Amino acid sequence: DLLAEGSLSKESICSYLIQDHRFLDSFVVLLASMIAKAPTLQDRLPGCQFLALITGKENTYFERSFEALGVTELQRKDTPNSKPTEGFIALMRSVADSGDYAQMLCVLCVAEWSYLSWADRVKALRSESKPFYLMEWIDLHCGEGFESVVEYLRSLLDSARPNLSDAEVAACHVTFQRAVDLEEAFFDHALQAHANATQ
Repeated sequence: DLLAEGSLSKESICSYLIQDHRFLDSFVVLLASMIAKAPTLQDRLPGCQFLALITGKENTYFERSFEALGVTELQRKDTPNSKPTEGFIALMRSVADSGDYAQMLCVLCVAEWSYLSWADRVKALRSESKPFYLMEWIDLHCGEGFESVVEYLRSLLDSARPNLSDAEVAACHVTFQRAVDLEEAFFDHALQAHANATQ
């Protein structure tokens, strides 16, 4: 909520965006891998449209934000991954490499559903007087368009369920919970970075 309120320090928002941008490459690999495994063209098309958004508008948002915040290429390169960032990248790569359609959907659902839940809660705090790199981050993760993405991913996972064995369902539960734990750790790390920056 600090981001939506505009009360995050510059150091904190820079750190947060650097870490979040680190997900982009692995997320693209994961989403593309899921699209390739989807059973029909009808199932693939919304994913392709979302992939275009991620590699277009969202990536451009990061580049514009880094420029506005004065984040240099060297700073982006030299900032180490946090443990949650490293963990989530490893999870995305692992499920993408596995070729397991349901497991890929588990991670994608957690990644996007968690952001929708956050943005939907804080969108009332939007204000045009606040920096674009704060407000556009909310805009990217709420509204009918993004809601349809989350519903699309959830519906694919629901549709995959009848074809899974009990062991595969259990494995999906583990993967889903692992993704939730890493998302929570990622945001906890961001909050701790803010606390450290404002001491």
